[in-house]
Amino acid sequence: MWSTEKEEEEEGCCGKFDDVIPTRARKKQRNGSDTAVQGTNDSSVVSKASAAAQGYFRDPFIQHFVCKVGQRAPLINRGYFVRWRAVDHCVRQFLHITAKCPKRQILSLGAGFDSLYFRLHADGVLDGTAVFEVDFPDVARRKVALLTSNATLRGMLDSCLPPHTGPIYMSSSQYHLLGVDVREESQMEEALSAAGLDWAAPTLILSEVVLTYMETRWSDAVISWAAKLLPQSLFVMYEQIRPDDPFGRVMQEHFLKLNSALHALQQYPDLSAQRRRFLDKGWERCVCLNMNEFYLGLVPQEERDRMESLEPFDEHEEWHQKCSHYFILTASRGALLEQALLIQASVSPGAPISPSWSSTGLKVRTVPVCVEGLGLACIWMRSEGLLLTGGSSRGGRVTECRSLLRDPKGWRSISVKASADLGVRLYHTVTPLPRGGAVVYGGRSSPLRPNCDLFKLMFDPSAAKSPSPVVETVQVEPMNCTGNPPPPRWRHTATVVRHRGKHFLFVFGGKNQSASALGDSSFLSLDQQHWTEFPVGGDAPAARHSHSACSYEGCVVVFGGVNREGVPLGDLSLLRPTERGFDWMRVAVRPPPVPRYSHCAHVFGDQLIVVGGVWMHPDGVPGVGVISLTACSSVEFRLDTSSVPWPLMLHSFCSELRDTEDPELLLIGGGGSCFSFGTHLNPQPVSVRLQPAAL
Repeated sequence: MWSTEKEEEEEGCCGKFDDVIPTRARKKQRNGSDTAVQGTNDSSVVSKASAAAQGYFRDPFIQHFVCKVGQRAPLINRGYFVRWRAVDHCVRQFLHITAKCPKRQILSLGAGFDSLYFRLHADGVLDGTAVFEVDFPDVARRKVALLTSNATLRGMLDSCLPPHTGPIYMSSSQYHLLGVDVREESQMEEALSAAGLDWAAPTLILSEVVLTYMETRWSDAVISWAAKLLPQSLFVMYEQIRPDDPFGRVMQEHFLKLNSALHALQQYPDLSAQRRRFLDKGWERCVCLNMNEFYLGLVPQEERDRMESLEPFDEHEEWHQKCSHYFILTASRGALLEQALLIQASVSPGAPISPSWSSTGLKVRTVPVCVEGLGLACIWMRSEGLLLTGGSSRGGRVTECRSLLRDPKGWRSISVKASADLGVRLYHTVTPLPRGGAVVYGGRSSPLRPNCDLFKLMFDPSAAKSPSPVVETVQVEPMNCTGNPPPPRWRHTATVVRHRGKHFLFVFGGKNQSASALGDSSFLSLDQQHWTEFPVGGDAPAARHSHSACSYEGCVVVFGGVNREGVPLGDLSLLRPTERGFDWMRVAVRPPPVPRYSHCAHVFGDQLIVVGGVWMHPDGVPGVGVISLTACSSVEFRLDTSSVPWPLMLHSFCSELRDTEDPELLLIGGGGSCFSFGTHLNPQPVSVRLQPAAL
């Protein structure tokens, strides 16, 4: 089965055919790979059934194709929702455009256990429509057995032919199931003709994660013969793109472990290559969207809100990256079907912003110490000693503090003796205090359990005198604050500001279990431990989370983040003290930086150094952005990761700036759950020299 079912978490494989293998051996190898591919059907159907059972989409028939409806992780359910929603959008558009045609057809390649016919039949939208499903004979045989043994499904098929003849395994007035190898053009044409396909009628060709598992010579041939034989047709394809960035490398490695290469990725790695592919193979028009563009541009906000409320969720980076590595394509033949093409959509209301790349790259070097984690925080205890708090790792959520120490021999990890437990917390803040020490605020243990407490950390000053300490001592004191505290939150920022000579902890943004993004400003008096209200005026930035905020000349500079609609932001704002309170001021940066979130930021002189994060631009991944706070200009520097032996994922990480004559960034942790391809965590910290950026 070249099929919708050859999706991410399946355990089947598709062998790579070598041109030097003799014909007989090549055929034998292909048959073995085909058998393995056919076995990938079941787990994908289970994932579809899970998403349907959780209410992501309505499909009362998919349950009949599984023995038991299981429950997948929310990220998997979301992934199958956006796939289902994109295909359903294209199918409904085809049916709408061809509504007045006396005859129309849907041809599903590698259909597997798809329930499309039964859903459309139940919705009463198949007038004058015949559905043809094609898959390997063994898959077709299994599906026939399932359909004939299930009363619900069997009752939706009229006048089925009893035993099949040749490749036609089941046939009714509107549904035809064929057991044919999609790669065999002559057999396909003969079988479809025998089943009653009208080559002149408007036809939708559907291919969900099918063609990429064939060698490109076979998949290109399928695209060509469909264009040649069907003059009025719409080709709809859902597949993967972007094989070379960190997420793409993890995706490819996953399938290579299954001996199942994604062949199309090498020759057609991006949207423009896929468009050219179809136009070169005889299609007249082609529109292609990645799934972020489809989801944010074509799915109504009300429907997105409904979907996002179904399950607790906090894997925003992984969700956006999954969507940026899949696409939905429509290609048309004939004037009528051109009207059924996707509408070009954008993820943001403004004009697309492209990175202003410098020709200089910044070298990344690994730091030979084993430290990993997601959602952790770090802070300098002294000039060469870092404290790490919270986060999660392969071993689970981290409750103990950790420390990194730099001595003449390099970086090493040492244990921390804390006077009290900080508990489980991810996506919290640890903010340095003017007189030493730090404040720990916010975070969560799960998307339903935010942390509401505050702690003050004090570091042992005598540790700096020890040439080679084996343990760090940290004093942890709960902060019992008065006043009206802000709602609990995570993915926020907490920065020290001054007002009339007094220091306050300024808390901005974030999210919690009831708000997708927060936009309030709160001030904690550090001397009195009292939540203090100030009037805040000016042009306040939109609610957001996963942004950055840094102290700068008595102000706070806020950059990036994600808004309530799930769209990355690229604006920069300054919070300035006034006589009575504070004012926001929006800063226009030219050229504007690409919107991003889950990054880290540091002020160095009059420049804001932004590192890593997630953006939705197709040109690479975020490296280091430098924003001049005086000239209001920006430039992006790519990271040279050639010496890093693993995919470097810079989101959900923490960083610190070593402010020396040769400034460098130390990046710790990062990674994530790469959809169903497995969890990837950066196993070691890395450092980035900033001198080439002329800071």
